[in-house]
Order: sequence, then structure tokens, then C-alpha cells
Amino acid sequence: MTQIANIALLAAALAATPALAQTAGPTSGAPSEKPASPEIAACKTAALVTLATREPEIKDIYIDEDGATIAVSETKVGETPITRIVMAEAYLRTDRSDKPRQFLCLIGEKGKVVLTFFTAR
Repeated sequence: MTQIANIALLAAALAATPALAQTAGPTSGAPSEKPASPEIAACKTAALVTLATREPEIKDIYIDEDGATIAVSETKVGETPITRIVMAEAYLRTDRSDKPRQFLCLIGEKGKVVLTFFTAR
């Protein structure tokens, strides 16, 4: 299944399933510090691994935890259960200028990251 088809399935599932939203707690200090929430930490790690294989110039990801939403979910994408959905603004740290992007991360059972997705603003 293509990534666009997966996103379309996700959008349909999210529209049909109520979610309880909570915002992540504030962080302190530099962007490279460990994120305050375990969900954001897992998403950041998975995204860095994925991006490093395609775009080695990306050195770090800064996820704005103050404005992040971590939604509790009881939905599926295909047959894969999704337990948390993280939405936030993120910056990809490169040797060039940083540009804000929207960040989406789906977390499945046992805290496993199923999908990370960035869009340009």
C-alpha cells in the first residue's frame, strides 16, 4: 500500500474515532535535550533513524513540546492498532537554515512507533 493510501486510511480512521487529547508538558533548555514525554522521545528517535538513511545532512529534530498534542486513540490503520497520535511543529536541524514543519507520529501497541510524517508549512 502506498504512503498516500496509508495516510488516507489514517484520516478516515481518525475522523471515525473519538480521541482524548492532552498537551505535552513544557520542556526546559536546549532543543537537543531529552523530550519530556516518552511518546515524543520515541517519535523523535524513530524519525531520526528514518531520516538519517534518506537525508544524512539532518543532524537533529526539534519538536515543539509546548504546542504538541498527544492524543489517546483506540483505532486501527489497516490491522495495526494505534494507541497514541502525536501532532506538533518540528524543525529539521541541518547545516542549512531550519524551516518549520508539521509533524505527525502514530504509536502502536507497546509504544512502538508505526509512522512518522513531516509536511512543509
